[in-house]
Amino acid sequence: METSTEYVLTLDCPEAPGIVHAVSRFLLEQGSDIIDNQQFGDRRDGHFFMRVRFAAPAGENTTKTLLREFAAVAPDFAMRWNLEPVTARRRVLVMVSRYGHCLNDLLFRTRSGDLPVDVVGVVSNHRDHEALVAWHGIPFFHVPVTAATKAEAEARLLEIIDSSAVDLVVLARYMQVLSDGLCNRLAGRMINIHHSFLPSFKGAKPYHQAHERGVKLVGATAHYVTADLDEGPIIAQEVIGVDHSHTPDDLAAIGRDAESAALARAVRWHCEGRVFVQGRRTVVLR
Repeated sequence: METSTEYVLTLDCPEAPGIVHAVSRFLLEQGSDIIDNQQFGDRRDGHFFMRVRFAAPAGENTTKTLLREFAAVAPDFAMRWNLEPVTARRRVLVMVSRYGHCLNDLLFRTRSGDLPVDVVGVVSNHRDHEALVAWHGIPFFHVPVTAATKAEAEARLLEIIDSSAVDLVVLARYMQVLSDGLCNRLAGRMINIHHSFLPSFKGAKPYHQAHERGVKLVGATAHYVTADLDEGPIIAQEVIGVDHSHTPDDLAAIGRDAESAALARAVRWHCEGRVFVQGRRTVVLR
């Protein structure tokens, strides 16, 4: 019989004396045992971040009790916080166009249990990956987009998000610019992958640009989507060394590996409650 249940508590608030003491006292009073703890006090901004994984005595009302009791602690420090069982899984919607490497990687990692998510659907403006998605037993939504139908397509996307109770939208090389209104509505709930260290090599044929400049590193950046195109808070980056012997096609292949790795890492950290958005940047408690 299970005697304990593991939870994750995440919080951030203005820096003040007594925060760690208040959290520790709460856990002690609930008969809980700390398994893992990360914290960071940003002295420049005067802000504090914390993530605690702990085990609490198992019981029918344990979750409700923990939520109720911590709700009495948080206001004293103006905390933004979340507390949930470690087994909680985010419902993820993936969006993709023609490049399928990031989609394939996310689906494989999910199927193998490597990512703590449930992919509840895949949206694409093309049908290239419909068979792959169907093989995984995941709903596929074909939502074509043109300049004339963009508003209609985004309305359809929101219908899918709402009907599927989506927690996180992942743009896995989705090659359409989203409207400011949609970006604002999904702020903090949409992650994109970009084919460089932002903001280098924007536009068409980025790896040809990189080849012409003789780059020595190929990289990718996963970030939250905002109305400022490719300028959202960065979550994860990946770099792979290259040299003069690599052709543009070689760089593109290496870049695909970097993109897949950075995006998977960002999705994992977000879904494990490790990412805090603070202004234009993030704090990631790993």
